[in-house]
This record gives sequence, structure tokens and C-alpha cells, in this order.
Amino acid sequence: MMSGMDYFQYKAQVEVPGATIRLTRINVNEPMDASFRQTEGYWLDCSLTPRTPNARGCFSERAASHHYQPFGTIFMVPPEETLLARTDCGEQVSLLCVLKEDYVRRWLEEDFIWTHRHMEASMNVQAAPIMPLLQRLGEEVRRPGVASDILCEAITVQLAIELGRYYRAIGERPEPGGLAGWRLRLVEERIREVDEPPSLNELADMCGLSVRQLTRGYRAAKGQSLGDYITEARMARAKRMLVDGERIKTIAFSLGFASSSSFCYAFRRATSYSPREFRLFASA
Repeated sequence: MMSGMDYFQYKAQVEVPGATIRLTRINVNEPMDASFRQTEGYWLDCSLTPRTPNARGCFSERAASHHYQPFGTIFMVPPEETLLARTDCGEQVSLLCVLKEDYVRRWLEEDFIWTHRHMEASMNVQAAPIMPLLQRLGEEVRRPGVASDILCEAITVQLAIELGRYYRAIGERPEPGGLAGWRLRLVEERIREVDEPPSLNELADMCGLSVRQLTRGYRAAKGQSLGDYITEARMARAKRMLVDGERIKTIAFSLGFASSSSFCYAFRRATSYSPREFRLFASA
């Protein structure tokens, strides 16, 4: 990457034959509007704490109108692509994993071409196996153990394979025939605006659809289930409240959990951290 690197503070780093992995704190002291040119390989950013407010981006050569999209928990910048990024002031911790180009390319079709659909999918990488692999890499970077370098190398091989599968599947997927854009915005804004998630019946009524039409249409349009998106939004809210110092019991009940223990179980299942471990990690 080129401009914008002053915002990155590398806290720990591991290098293996196929990748460079960095635990990074990102500090943005004033609204940022920057351009990043990826030349090193496939650049994966996995936010381990909530992203800075209004963090969004687009690929300059791919979007003539420069339509900015919010970054997902994981986003990826392919080689030789320029990312335009914007965000308000804030701070976050990310795991940055740069995979060598041939490490990933071997798992793509020989005549693979980056299409608009592939680039759009890169802004929010939604492949279930990728998150736990990145989280495990983060743990090894933070607290290396016996044969940590060998384990990190093995994980990066798996990561490259899963990325290849992810992008191949996008190319094979039929064009979306799901929810209209206004319905998607309505649903996602409703999920984000309150702590306790709305029911599927409520969301379906808002859209003038049956629950079956809503859930099938959402999956067709976004490539993930509506339930998974609700869980992601809920956990993102929980992370922000933990960073802000809210009590675990308060967070649990404000997010609609029956008890603190049920919240802790759900949080660990989604993030691989207990709420207390996450709070300590975010403040480190």
C-alpha cells in the first residue's frame, strides 16, 4: 500500500514463506480520505475490534461513479488494485495478512478475470471458513507458541485455498435475483438502528413480503442468510459496548439475551473470545 500508511501502527509481525501477518492498530485523528495501491499481493484486513466510524471504500478503476461501500469485518484488496478509503475519526485493531500472489492464484481458474462482482464481494468477504483462520493467526501473532511459524504457514495455505474457493464460487453463482435495493437498505438499517434485533415477521411486514420471500430474497442478493447478518450486527454492537466499558450484564440484556451467560456463549462462538478477553485485547 502507498498513501495512508501513517495511520498504521504495527504491534506484532510474523513472516512465513507465503505471507506476512501483522497485528495492527489503526489511529485516525481526523476524517480520512486516502488512496491505497496494493502491490505486495492479496491484502486481507480483518477487523478485530469495531471499525472506525463510517469506514467505507471503493476500487477506483472499477467504479466510475466512485460508489463507496461500507467495509465488512473482512475485506480484501487484490494485487495491482487501487482502493479509495474514507472514514471518520476513530481507532481500531486489525489483523493484516498479505498473501503472496502465486499463493492464491494457483487456486483460481487459469483464465480467471476480476469482474465487478468479484470486486464488490471483496469489500465484505463472506466465507465462513475464513474468519476462524484469521482469528487463529491473530492469536499466534499475539502469543506465539511451540512451532508457531509452522502452524502459521499451514494456516496461510488453508487461507489461500479458501479464498480461491470463495472467488471461484462467485464466478459460478447466478446473477442475484433477490431483494430490491430499497428493501435491502430498509432491512439493514432497521437491524442496525436498535440494540435488540427485530423479528423476521417484523422485517417481512416492513417489506410487504412473507418471511419465506424475505429470507430467500436476502440470501440470493447478499450470499448469506438474514440470520447470519443479524448475528453479525448484534456482535458488532456488543464489541462497541465492550470497548466503551459497558458492564457485561448491561450489554447482555440490552441486546435481548436472556442472561449474561447466554450472551457470553454467543459472543465466544462468534468471535473466539470471551467478552472479558475481547475487552482486554481491544484496550491493549
